[in-house]
Amino acid sequence: MGAGGLLPDRHPTGDFFVCDIFAAAPKDDLGTMEHPIFSLSTRPDRRILSYTHNGIEVEVTPSVRGRATIHDKDILIFCISQLMAAMNAGRTISRTLHLKAHDLLVATNRDTSGDGYTRLREAFERLAGTRITTNLSTGGEETTRGFGLIEEWEIRRKSRGGRMVSVVVTLSEWLFRAILAKSVLTLSRDYFRLRKPLERRVYELARKHCGRQPEWRIGLATLHKKTGSTAPLRVFRAAIRRMIAENHLPDYKLAEEDADVIRVTRRGAPGRADAPHVSPDALEAARAQAPGMDVYALVAEWQGWWADTGRARLSNPDKAFLGWLRRRGMAKG
Repeated sequence: MGAGGLLPDRHPTGDFFVCDIFAAAPKDDLGTMEHPIFSLSTRPDRRILSYTHNGIEVEVTPSVRGRATIHDKDILIFCISQLMAAMNAGRTISRTLHLKAHDLLVATNRDTSGDGYTRLREAFERLAGTRITTNLSTGGEETTRGFGLIEEWEIRRKSRGGRMVSVVVTLSEWLFRAILAKSVLTLSRDYFRLRKPLERRVYELARKHCGRQPEWRIGLATLHKKTGSTAPLRVFRAAIRRMIAENHLPDYKLAEEDADVIRVTRRGAPGRADAPHVSPDALEAARAQAPGMDVYALVAEWQGWWADTGRARLSNPDKAFLGWLRRRGMAKG
């Protein structure tokens, strides 16, 4: 996976220990992974989005500041990750979270300069102002209702320089119900290094539909619809072809087939004979060393890294995998 198209890793691994998210694997909710809730535009998007697919109806109405963007979604991913880690640890959770702004910025690979805090505040405003009406079920319950992605937020404390230090966020009941039902999936940490909104959206769909399967196919027109792209199909096709050529999506590779079909292949899929095997004992050791994380997703990420760095011959794949975990700062001790 070439690093040229990815954002730099802005914060040394050691710095992440100030933030719980490195004990809490990044998690995304299935509903917003499946459907195009977030804008892919880098400019204020004030268009109302109406989307219907397989009986699901979604209407997204922006505020005067524009529709929440897929980069704004980093805040929700951070919140979901923290709540899932707390649930897995047996702690009581609520819709209201008390966050340190710096931790959120570091965990999502964002700039921690003054501009970074300004953009964070703007993201909160778009998330709170964007309204959704849908019959999409969460936690096995289908209702048609309108809501915001976050119910409210407030800055509790500012530094002397005026930057936000701590912030309180209350998630929507709809999103909180998805968390309680564990309707979430683990993301690669490199998701936060993807530069382009379309790359992030395609990765979400690949993670949702391909998952741990060796491969998944989707028609280009359907992919165009599910991403929520407003570009003409020919422009969208060209963007997907660039994505195929650059080949830097975490976990997955894209290929174009006949009849406008896109094939998504999981990196290091178990079906590949050359992928190193990790034993059940090593998986248990990984669970103990990295509590709360999806060990199978970690194995897939490690296998993809192994393939992309030359497929070195491994005399002890278990030891190599656990060593990789420690070097990435994902394991304790």
